Formats: sequence, C-alpha cells, structure tokens
Amino acid sequence: MVLVLGVSAGAGGAHAMLTHSDQPHLPPIDRCEVPRRAGGGVEESVFEAIRRMNGAAGRRDELISGTAVTCRCPLHADAIRAGVSGRDVTIVDEPLAQLRYLRFTGQLPDSGTVILYDLGSSGLTITHADCRTDTILSSKRSTVLGGDSYDSLLRWRLARDGVLTDTPTIRRHREELSEARVVTAIDDGTGDRAVVTRSDLAELCAAGIHHSVSFVRQIIDETGVRPEAVVLLGGCTRNPSIRSELAELIDLPIVYDPEPEIVSARGAVLLAAERRGGDVRMARIRMRAGATLVPVGVDRRKLIAAAAVTIALGATIAGLLATSKDAPRPEGNKVPPPAELVVPTPGASD
Repeated sequence: MVLVLGVSAGAGGAHAMLTHSDQPHLPPIDRCEVPRRAGGGVEESVFEAIRRMNGAAGRRDELISGTAVTCRCPLHADAIRAGVSGRDVTIVDEPLAQLRYLRFTGQLPDSGTVILYDLGSSGLTITHADCRTDTILSSKRSTVLGGDSYDSLLRWRLARDGVLTDTPTIRRHREELSEARVVTAIDDGTGDRAVVTRSDLAELCAAGIHHSVSFVRQIIDETGVRPEAVVLLGGCTRNPSIRSELAELIDLPIVYDPEPEIVSARGAVLLAAERRGGDVRMARIRMRAGATLVPVGVDRRKLIAAAAVTIALGATIAGLLATSKDAPRPEGNKVPPPAELVVPTPGASD
C-alpha cells in the first residue's frame, strides 16, 4: 500500500495525517497539529507539519510517495507554493478535498448541491458547491465567528465570575464542553473556581450561530439553488449544542463527520495518491438570473435582525479577542464512528 501525507492549512495552523492511500477514513499511522506562530506565515506551520510526518515515516523505514496540502485562499496557496518549489507537493483548493473525502465515505449526495459550513478557530467559511461537477457556485467568509471569538466570550464569562485564565486553558475548557456537560475553571493566581456548562457556552454562541444561519440563507438566495444538505466542518462543530442549534434553525438535512476538523486533511490524502505536484483548482461559476432549481425565499425581518446581531457581536468580540492562538488538541487513536445525519425538526423556521 502507498504511504501518503495529507495536510490542511489554515489561519490557525496546520493539521497533517500520514496514512495509506486507501485508508483515509481509518486512524492514521501518525498525525499532528501545528499551531500558527504569532506573527508567522501560514506556510511555517505547513512545512513543520511536513517535516514531522517525514520524520515519522523515516522512523518506520518507509517513504512518503505523495503529499497534498489544502488551502482556503490564493494568498495561502502562493506562500506555500513558494516554499515547495521543486518538490512533488500538490496544492489543492480546500473545498475540493472536503468534497473528495465526503464522496469517498458516502456522505455526499450523488447530485444537487451542498453547503460546506466550515467553522474553525479563525472564522467561518461557507461554500455552496455542486456535488456532481465539484464546482463552486458561491462562497463567503466571516472572521466575526470562530473558535477564537468563542474563546474570548468564554473568557469574559469566567472573568465575570472572578476567574482569570490564559488562552490555552480557555481553549481547552471550550473543547472539553464538546464531550462533557460541565467543566470547572480554576484561577491559578487566587484558587477561585467557576463552573461553566455546555448550556452556558451555547448561550454565548447563540448570537453568532443565528448570524451564520442568515449567511447560509443569503448564499442560497444569491445562487437560487436549494442545497440537498449542509455539511458541518471545522473543530467548533464538535460541540453538540452548536450542531443542535444549527439543525433547528436550518431547514435542511445536516451531515456531520465525527472528526470535522480533519476532513480536509483526509481529502488531501486521497488527492496525494492521485496526483504528483502542481495545483488542483475548483471551477467557479456565476448563476444566471432565473437558473433556479428550487425557489428559495428569505424572510426580510430575519435578515434585519441578523444584521443587528452581527453589529452587536462584532463589537463584543472586538473588545475581547485575545492575541494568543496556541491551542493543543489531544490526539485519539480510535476508529471514528459512522457519520451522523441529523434531519431538522418538521416545522422548523426557514
């Protein structure tokens, strides 16, 4: 079997996984997460991840036959391309890698379109893509929403209760609430304690989630094409409260992979086995007026309310956002459970 390396690059750092080309869905041979250094370029974390995984392959006395790196934007792709000149590294548009893995695991519809809802540490990216042609109909990104923003809101919540903590600890508490219903935060300086629940975090995130739903409705309204499903990606969607809120607010089936933060890297593994070097780009089209598959309406009152939420949320986060972005994540070795399909409650609002 061929040993390949898949890397996903983002503003917060890089995820990498080393595995055999026909086993991207299984626990990898090795994996790592390299946070982006404050003031450093996105390429630094990518190159460090590649270095570590080459070391892991060398210790097994094996050779990596292909490497693919996913990028969210042309700026990141240019930075990485400049550093890998002369190497057999394939640079891939991130949504393409996500679609490739979703298709491999049977989570992608055979026809129609899907919304890729990617909520990571640095922001939210929404991509409306055609499942059959791997074409982007439209995409939007917001840096108001994301793990860094939620960390700042959680820090404010604990500070209000008299507990001061650093950025890595806040990040760890937020991630713990994806598995546990209650965590206890401790102020290392005073010894004071504060309890925060999953419901508390959901309340802090509620305004941002409502805003993101207006984003989804807007992108559907712009393309005029009703998607078959919304795919939740990015580490923030591990939180059950966020998934539940989205399922209630979006009148579409929701697809959730058990490890949403490494779907891009898993897709890169598949593409690394197929291609050697160069760029793999997605086509983008502009929908013509009247090219509607299913008419989609948008409630004007909800859009106005969402605009108000956005202004308030942006002002709050601007005052709270932290500078440190280091966030260690425990690594697991278990086989991921089957993908989860959540059907929205009948009668949920559009």
